[in-house]
Amino acid sequence: MKTILNIIWLVFSGFWLFLGYLLAACLLFLTIIGIPFAVAALRIGVYALWPFGHRVVERPDAGAPSFVGNVLWLVLAGWWLALTHIVTGIAQCLTIIGIPLGIANFKLIPVSLMPLGKEIVDTDQPFVGRW
Repeated sequence: MKTILNIIWLVFSGFWLFLGYLLAACLLFLTIIGIPFAVAALRIGVYALWPFGHRVVERPDAGAPSFVGNVLWLVLAGWWLALTHIVTGIAQCLTIIGIPLGIANFKLIPVSLMPLGKEIVDTDQPFVGRW
């Protein structure tokens, strides 16, 4: 089922969302200070390309630098990437078949707003972080 949902996702929104994250990464790679953010954009972009079968968990070792980085990310790229997930999710929820895809888009909003201090893992992998 995950594979079927991922293929439908890829066709209807995953590829376009990935291109948005790729554009953000390219723009962030232009500056020295933006390189860690560009790496985060690529990581989330790959997750946005094929999200079913994966989940986002908090990294227990993330601290104050992740918080400061997330604030910068929010200003630089997070708000408009989250906006694309909101618009795409609403459009997908207009059809019955698109509702699972819209819900997946809404689940991507928190990680698109604050990606640092989070890790993307397989759903089959046991959860080791904090609840």
